[in-house]
Amino acid sequence: MEWSFLYPGLAPSIWSVAAVFVLIIYALLNGPRRDSNGNRIPKGPWGLPILGSFPFLTKYPELTLDYWARRYGALYSIWLGNQLLVIVSDPKIAKELMVTHGNVFSSRKESYIKSQTVFAGRGITTTPYNDRWRKHRRIANTWLNQRALDSYSPILDRESKSLIKALLDESQAGSVSINPQPHVGRCILNGMTTISFGFRFDSINHPFVRRALGINREYMNCTAPMANLVDFIPILQTLPSSLYRRGKKLHRQLVETYGGLLHEIEQKMQHGVEVPDCLAKTIIEVREKESLDNLDMAMLASAFMIGGVETTAAIMQWFCALIPAYSEIQIKAQAELDRVVGRDRLPTIEDQKNLPFCRAIIKEVERLYNPLWLGTPHSTSQDFVYHGQFIPKDTVVVLNTWTMHHDPVRHCNPEEFKPDRYINDSMTSAESANVADPMQRDHWIFGVGRRICPGILVAERELWLNISRMLWAFNMHEIPEEPIDLKKYDGLSGRSPAPFRIRLTPRDDNVARVLEGVDL
Repeated sequence: MEWSFLYPGLAPSIWSVAAVFVLIIYALLNGPRRDSNGNRIPKGPWGLPILGSFPFLTKYPELTLDYWARRYGALYSIWLGNQLLVIVSDPKIAKELMVTHGNVFSSRKESYIKSQTVFAGRGITTTPYNDRWRKHRRIANTWLNQRALDSYSPILDRESKSLIKALLDESQAGSVSINPQPHVGRCILNGMTTISFGFRFDSINHPFVRRALGINREYMNCTAPMANLVDFIPILQTLPSSLYRRGKKLHRQLVETYGGLLHEIEQKMQHGVEVPDCLAKTIIEVREKESLDNLDMAMLASAFMIGGVETTAAIMQWFCALIPAYSEIQIKAQAELDRVVGRDRLPTIEDQKNLPFCRAIIKEVERLYNPLWLGTPHSTSQDFVYHGQFIPKDTVVVLNTWTMHHDPVRHCNPEEFKPDRYINDSMTSAESANVADPMQRDHWIFGVGRRICPGILVAERELWLNISRMLWAFNMHEIPEEPIDLKKYDGLSGRSPAPFRIRLTPRDDNVARVLEGVDL
C-alpha cells in the first residue's frame, strides 16, 4: 500500500523504515513465537501493531472467531495487545489439553478488570490454579455436591412453584402480555440467597432483588474476555479509565452487599441467634481453620451468587424468548408431560428420566443459545508442545464453545432449533462432561476439566424443574406486533436476551388449582 500521499514530502524509503520499526516494537511486545526446538505457536491471523486482533472482534466476535477457526484450523492463535491467546474449537483438542493435561491447562490469567479489580484476586472463577483456589473450591463444594443438593432440593422445588405462580398472577391468566425475565431472575436469585444466606424475597420489586440482579448484569458487561484493551495493554492500566472506575465500583458493591450480609450473620451467631444452615454459616465457621480474611469471605460469597444466578437465569430467559415461535415443539412436549405426569400435579425431578423430549429441549436451548459464547479462559502454567505447536507458559487458552456448538459434523443444520437431536441422550450434563468420546458430549457451557463449573448439579436441577413446569402450565405465544429478535442480547461475557414480552396462557383450569396455596 502506498502511504506517501499522506505526506508527499516523505520518500517511500522512510515509510519502509517506519514500518520495520513498528514491526520490531510489535514483536518485542508480543514475546516468543517458537521454542528452543523450533516449534512455532499455532498459526493464526495477523493483528495490528500494539492492538493485535482486537479491532477485528466486532459486535459479534463469535462469528469472527468461527471464521478464523474455519480458515486456520481448530487450534489457532491470536494476539490481543501483548497477550497470546490460543483458541480451541474442537472437542477432542479441548479434552486432550484441558483434561488429559489438566495440570498444565487449569490455571487462570489474572485479568486486570475481572480478577484484579472486581474480585481483588479472590474470586473462585478467576483465581489461578493455586492453594487459594483449592481452598475456595473445597468450601464451595460442601454446598454444591450431590449430597448437599439433595438436602436443599425442597428449596429449589419451592422457588420453581413460586415462579409459575408469579407468572400466572402477573399475566392475569393469559390476558396480559408480560416480560418473564425479572421473574426468572428472582426465582434463581432466591434459590441462591437461601442456600448462601438463609433468606428469600417474595417480589421482583424488592430493593435487594433489584440490587443483586443489577450487580450481576454490570458484572457481565464489565468482564467479557475480549471486550476491552485494558486487560491486554499494560500501559493502559496506569491510566484512568471509565472501565476501571466501573470495576472498582462493582468491587465495592460486592463487598457492601455480600460482605455486609456475612457480617450480619456473624454478628447473629456471636449473639447466640439461631442461623439456618447455609454457605455463609459454613464460611464463618471455617474462617480460622482455612485462614480466611474478610475479603476472602466476601469474594467467595460474591462468586457464588454471580456464578449461581446469571448463567442459569440466562438459559431460562433464552428458553422463554425462543420457545414461543415453536408451537409444534410445545405441543409435543406437552403431550409427553400429560402422558407421564398428567394434569393433576406438577412434574418433579423423579419424572425426568421418563420425559426425554423435555430434557432434549433444555439441552438444545443450552447448545443453540449458550449464554457463555466463550468458555471462561484458562491459562498455561508451563510451556507445552501439542503436535509440534508451541503453547508458551501464561498463554490464555479459550474454549470456543460457539464454534463447537455450531459444528455441522456434530450437529446437522446447527442453526436450527431441533430438540430431537438430543432425544436419545439420557445423560445429565454432569455425566456427559465425563464421556470417553468428547464428540458425544451434549454441550460445553459448564466448562471442562478441573475448572468445570462447581454448580453444574444445582443448575441442572433448577433448569429441569422450571422449564418442565412452564411447559406443563402454559402455552407460550409470540406477540405478533412485538417480534423477538434473538440476535439482540444484554451482557458481554454472559448474554441474556434483550427485554421482550410474550403471552402465557394457562393450559387449563388445573394450573390455578395445582398452584393454590403456593406463596410468592
